[in-house]
Amino acid sequence: MKIISWNVNGIRAIYKKEVASNGAAFADWLKKSADIICVQETKAQEEQIPQELREIKGFNFYASSAQKKGYSGTAVWSKIKPLSVKKGIGQDIFDCEGRILKLEFKDFFLFNVYFPNGGASDERLKYKLDFYDYFISRISKIKNKSVVVCGDYNTAHNEIDLTHPKENEDNTGFMPIERKKLDALINAGFIDSFRHFNKGGGNYTWWDYKTAARERNVGWRLDYFFVSQTLLKKLKSAQIYNKIFGSDHCPVSIEF
Repeated sequence: MKIISWNVNGIRAIYKKEVASNGAAFADWLKKSADIICVQETKAQEEQIPQELREIKGFNFYASSAQKKGYSGTAVWSKIKPLSVKKGIGQDIFDCEGRILKLEFKDFFLFNVYFPNGGASDERLKYKLDFYDYFISRISKIKNKSVVVCGDYNTAHNEIDLTHPKENEDNTGFMPIERKKLDALINAGFIDSFRHFNKGGGNYTWWDYKTAARERNVGWRLDYFFVSQTLLKKLKSAQIYNKIFGSDHCPVSIEF
């Protein structure tokens, strides 16, 4: 089974773009990319997502939208019909932004999550930290099945995960107080799947549009698959697809 996660920075925008080096459009790439595809930052109400994407043959489609139009949002395409699907995690202050889709399968739970960005204000930084705390507390209580958490975490975990760590220690996305939340996730029994296979630097998933950072590979690793330790023996690979374009993020995947 292969699962892909991608912050698409607007589902309606990327729908119109060629994303692969062979010229494939987003919809064509999606159909052939994985068994389950999770996207974040759709920036659309479900009915605003192009019909071609909502009705791809062979896939079950689910979406969660923010109450605020044109903001946040998550979506999932799955060849395997889940046992259940839930929007959010039962806390209105977080669920109103459409940041979480929870899918239950036979052997595991899959959480597609768009973690908040804390850069707009002190209040939003607190919101981000509270979101992490509440989410980690909830998934830590799941004992009957393994858990996969994918998405845009909006935090680079360690110095190896961004090009200029020293210059960004006081900037949101790499502040110690944010990085500790990923430590807490690991302490709760989860594994950063990419780092399980790849300990090297220069592996990023987000690049600033304004400075043409992608051309120079000046980036941050913000997109992750954290999985339960119980899945470690089944984990075959974890990849970053930095040659797939269309967003300021690139897709990441796991296979097990």
